Amino acid sequence: MNQRSVLITGCSSGIGWAVAEEMAARNWRIFATARKPEDWQRIEAEGWNAVALDVTSSASIEQAVATVLDATDGALDGVVNNAGFGMPGAIEDLSREAMQLQFEVNLFGAVELTNRLLPSLRKRPQGRVVYISSLVGRMSLPFMGIYSASKFALEAVADAQRIELSMTPVRVVLIEPGPIETRFSATCARVGESELEADGSRFRSAYERYFKQRRDGGMSEDRFRLPPEAVAKKVAHALISDRPKVRYPVTLPTYVADFLVRFVPVSWRDAVMQRQVKKRFGSD
Repeated sequence: MNQRSVLITGCSSGIGWAVAEEMAARNWRIFATARKPEDWQRIEAEGWNAVALDVTSSASIEQAVATVLDATDGALDGVVNNAGFGMPGAIEDLSREAMQLQFEVNLFGAVELTNRLLPSLRKRPQGRVVYISSLVGRMSLPFMGIYSASKFALEAVADAQRIELSMTPVRVVLIEPGPIETRFSATCARVGESELEADGSRFRSAYERYFKQRRDGGMSEDRFRLPPEAVAKKVAHALISDRPKVRYPVTLPTYVADFLVRFVPVSWRDAVMQRQVKKRFGSD
């Protein structure tokens, strides 16, 4: 049996790295992407194929696709779109450039990469497109509104693409992790501090507490965090199963969010979130 292959984006750490480990253990050929040369070296040291990729650049995407398809003779079996980041902040405090970058990374790059790979994936007996979404792809959260918007959009794309590809061997799957033990939360704080237009914001002091909580593990969802390997197990099932699920929730908060969206009135959800915001940030 020929060795199956998968391209995984955002493999410098966290979920991407865990998925690469999981699929390598299952004897899949791994093409792992990262932006920094030091990460390429770590990837190669694991015996995987390192691929340079910046998902905000069409030229980089084109080069990465050419590299992978050349190495596999056009026989790539799956792509896991994991690269992404969270842009925190109230909507009113985000610049147009910050919002554009959020969508460039979390949505446009993933879709462009997938589109370039589809001609190859359609030729495989079980081609797979996996998108790493989020709890906030189902329920928008305050102060993560633009991140939520990018994940809502990603889920909309996946839902449409799933039907568009239903007459082919390709299956489209969404993974919804929720809180995971990665660098995401600390990176979110760092990005917010550098990109938010917070000096004149009415939330300035709240941001200081919020970012400290994100760095120090003071978030309410921290007690529900699972290791990235929990996500990797779901991704493996999505890639290998003859009949993968449409969506794979991972953590308890993701299951709860799905229930709330489907069965709880919006006014009730709003009331709960308003109380949480006041508890976290105080009256200011």
